[in-house]
Amino acid sequence: MDVIERPVLDGAARPPRAFEGFVRTGATVELKAFTGVTGDAGGYAVPREIDAAIDRALAGISPIRQIANVVKVGSAGYRKLVTTGGTPSGWAAETDARPETATPVFTEIAPPAGELYANPSASQAMLDDAAFDVEAWLADEIATEFARAEGAAFVGGSGVNRPRGFLTQPVAATADGARPFGTLQYLASGAAGDFGANPQERLIDLVQALRAPYRQGASFVMNAATVARIRKFKTTDGQFLWAPSLAAGQPATLLGYPVVEAGDMPDVAANALAIAFGNFRLGYLIAERNETAILRDPYSNKPFVSFYATKRIGGCVTNAEAIKVMRFSAT
Repeated sequence: MDVIERPVLDGAARPPRAFEGFVRTGATVELKAFTGVTGDAGGYAVPREIDAAIDRALAGISPIRQIANVVKVGSAGYRKLVTTGGTPSGWAAETDARPETATPVFTEIAPPAGELYANPSASQAMLDDAAFDVEAWLADEIATEFARAEGAAFVGGSGVNRPRGFLTQPVAATADGARPFGTLQYLASGAAGDFGANPQERLIDLVQALRAPYRQGASFVMNAATVARIRKFKTTDGQFLWAPSLAAGQPATLLGYPVVEAGDMPDVAANALAIAFGNFRLGYLIAERNETAILRDPYSNKPFVSFYATKRIGGCVTNAEAIKVMRFSAT
C-alpha cells in the first residue's frame, strides 16, 4: 500500500529528522545502548563469576613450634621434672672407703596454659549459595590465626591464661651454674640500642656462651629487620658472616648455625633482647592438650551457623642453660 505524505500546512515546519537536526542545529542525539556496567541497562543479564580460590593477606607465623619440644598431654595439669646439679662422683683407691655422694635435686616445671578460641558465624543461606566452600575457608582462617597467636605467645607470652614466652623469663649476665634456676643468660651488644665495635665478635661470644652439649642442634632466632642488618656484616678479610641456603627447604646459616626468622622477635632497640641463640628442643617446652577442635552449631543463633573452635596449649622454658640472648645495651 502506498503511503501518501500529507502536504505541510501553511505556516508549519516539517520536523527535521534526527541526523538532519544535528547537522542543522547541533542538537545532541541521545543514544541508548545495552551495557553491563549498570544493572537496568543490561548488567542484570551478565552473570558474575567469583574465583573459588580466596586470596588472603598472609600473616606472620612464628616458627618456634618447629624448633621447640612439643608434647601431647592428656590433662591440663601437666608437670615435668627437671634435675639440677647432676650426680657428684669421686675417685678412690682399690681398698678405700666409698663415702655417700649427693643426690640430684628435682625441680617441677608446670607450663602455663590457656585456651585459644574463635567463634565466627555465617548465615545458612551464605553457606548454601556461596560460590566457594565457606566452611573450609573458615577452618583455614581459624588455623592460621591460631598459629599466629600461639607463635606470639611462645616468644612474648605473659604466662597468664596463655604460654609463657622465653623472652619474658628473667635474665642475668652471670654464667651457667651461678644464675637462679629459670634465668636466661644475656650478653651485651656493646652499645645501647645498637651493635658495638666488632659486632661479628659479639655474635661469636653469644655462640660460645652456649656450652658444647647444647650447641649441637642450636639455632639463631631473630626477626627480618635484624636479619637484614646481620647479613651485611663482614669479617676483616671481607667475607660475609651470613651463608645463604644452598638447597630448597634448608635455612641460611650464621657462623655455621641455622637462622630462624621469627616475626614476633623484637627489633633492635635499647635493652631489647633482639637475638636468641640456643637449642630450643632442649630449652623450651610446648604442651598441647589436643588438636584444634571445631564445633558446628546451627541451633544457638538461627539463622546463623557458628563455628566454635578451641585449642588448649601451654609453654615455658624448661632449661635456661640451653638458650642465650643478646641484649642491646652497653653492659
